[in-house]
Amino acid sequence: MGKRMMIFVRLCLILAVTLVSGSFHNLAQASDPRVEFELTDEPGAWFKNADGPVAGFQSLAVATPGTEVRFTGKSNTVHTRTSLIFPTGAAGMPFNTPPRKGGDEVTLTTPGLYVFTCSIHPYMFGAVIVDDPNTPGLDLGNSITLINGITVPTSSDLATRLLRTFFIATHPANWQNYASGAPWHVTYPDVDVRVDIGVVNLPAVLNTRYGNDASLQAPFNPTTTGVGEVWVDTQFEKTSGKSKPGTATAISATTWQPTRKVALPQINMNNPHNMWTDRNQNLIYQTQWFDSKLTVFNRQTGALVKNLSVGESPAHVMTRVDTDQLHVTNNGDTRTDSVMEIAPLGNGVERRINIGRGNPHAHWMSANGQQMVTPNVITGDTTQYNFGTNRIESILQTSSPLSHPIATGMMPDASKYYVANLLDSTMTVIDMHSNAVVKTINLIANYDPVSGAITGPVGALPIQTPVSPDGKNMVTANTLTGTITVVDTRPGLPTTDTVVAMLGCDPGCHGVQYGAKNGGGYYAYVSSKFSNTMLIVDPDPNNDGNPADASVVGRILLTATGSTAKDATITANAGMGGQGVLPIPLVYNGWVQNLPSSWKSQLTPAQQNPAPLP
Repeated sequence: MGKRMMIFVRLCLILAVTLVSGSFHNLAQASDPRVEFELTDEPGAWFKNADGPVAGFQSLAVATPGTEVRFTGKSNTVHTRTSLIFPTGAAGMPFNTPPRKGGDEVTLTTPGLYVFTCSIHPYMFGAVIVDDPNTPGLDLGNSITLINGITVPTSSDLATRLLRTFFIATHPANWQNYASGAPWHVTYPDVDVRVDIGVVNLPAVLNTRYGNDASLQAPFNPTTTGVGEVWVDTQFEKTSGKSKPGTATAISATTWQPTRKVALPQINMNNPHNMWTDRNQNLIYQTQWFDSKLTVFNRQTGALVKNLSVGESPAHVMTRVDTDQLHVTNNGDTRTDSVMEIAPLGNGVERRINIGRGNPHAHWMSANGQQMVTPNVITGDTTQYNFGTNRIESILQTSSPLSHPIATGMMPDASKYYVANLLDSTMTVIDMHSNAVVKTINLIANYDPVSGAITGPVGALPIQTPVSPDGKNMVTANTLTGTITVVDTRPGLPTTDTVVAMLGCDPGCHGVQYGAKNGGGYYAYVSSKFSNTMLIVDPDPNNDGNPADASVVGRILLTATGSTAKDATITANAGMGGQGVLPIPLVYNGWVQNLPSSWKSQLTPAQQNPAPLP
């Protein structure tokens, strides 16, 4: 090897060591005064640094004051560019754009930590550390402010918990892989950072506070089987024959084994997010959240039936119990008529329903088919719509204008509904008869965001939150804390609409739906984005109606086995990205009464009629 080549190799090695394990300080000084993030459909790299990974993280950039950050679109759908976190008092903050595919720019002048997200897809993250080269350590600032106004010191538990979440969400190697048999190791950039209490080593702080190399509990089955099967959107799983991620995974509720993986490479199915089924339980209606399509496939064979254009970022789909029509929320659509109505096996949108707001996410339908409620993400409110009169009954603000309402759950008699407010970590309780907010459940009342002290059940950043078919409890997936909270929804009790239990979950705890337990009662099936298992929760294991003793009774691996039917080969992120959950048969009040006899006969009388119809 020549002398020049040896010098070149040594320089490359020095640079590699610096990027992986050293200080970023010199990198910030030498960097181009522009950072470009490409917004993509790629798991982990949703905000992809066009200049390449920094310390192995594709969504991280280090810059100097005055750097322009440019956002370009390489996604199949629209996104916002929203400053989720920024240095308190930073010039030009908060920054927020409407949903669109085009480019945007913002100049960052104040040193500190900036985390950008998409309000439509709120686990998309890109981070820029604006570093003052004249100070020691990378500058995170003295305090950070969230877009909803919450401000905490950068040494606080909330600040470091959010930073840890960024490093987990954007780095697939940091996801929990239960199939590997290895401890869960989270890798962080080995760098010193300057926070409000001085200069500290980033991984030392995070490892001290949250541990590392944790042993993962081995998957295990419940002692009592379920009825039918459970479908989970393994949204980040990658397969052969297509460029976009995502499969739908079927799990037998008898054997607890994965029986089928549906990738649909012929349509390049893109980030499948949530599902529902028809009255006969024969079809799966599948939204493609990073696209504009609603896909229909055969539940038993996985064969494609239809691929319908419905609009930007279709998030959730449900049917009306009286007509079996589909209703799809277009999460990326700012128009007020952003809920699509489609006939069973229809060829396209029959009508657009005006809910008075745009950007709805996880809606819910009443057990008589007459009402629908939507959480309206960007406007911080919720709509109650009546199909009988074809009019809006109410639009109510949730806990705050920037609370980011993301999901709803409804009592089986349509007396009340609940809205999960992602950024405020609250649940809004709404009386459907008086159209009034009757309570706000604070899921972080027992959490000190500075010290991190937890004195009771806690759920930060709640997402899906259905009510049990019999109206006795509500299970909520909380993504930041990785916890499951259980609310007692039985009316007229001292504990009504109170959190009575907290259970452990995986990183990115996300999806929940109830399915029938064999012999009576229900299981709540819980998925997580950054894990490859599904949890099974028994909300009432002793059958006394009180959910205070809810417990996790199973953990099911979502990776394919040799006997799993597949339409493509799994190539990466096996079993990862758990989001939408769909138990078959549907056992919610209103839907369960319409089941074919072959399904209904597998249920107890109480499961066949879980509550009075509205």
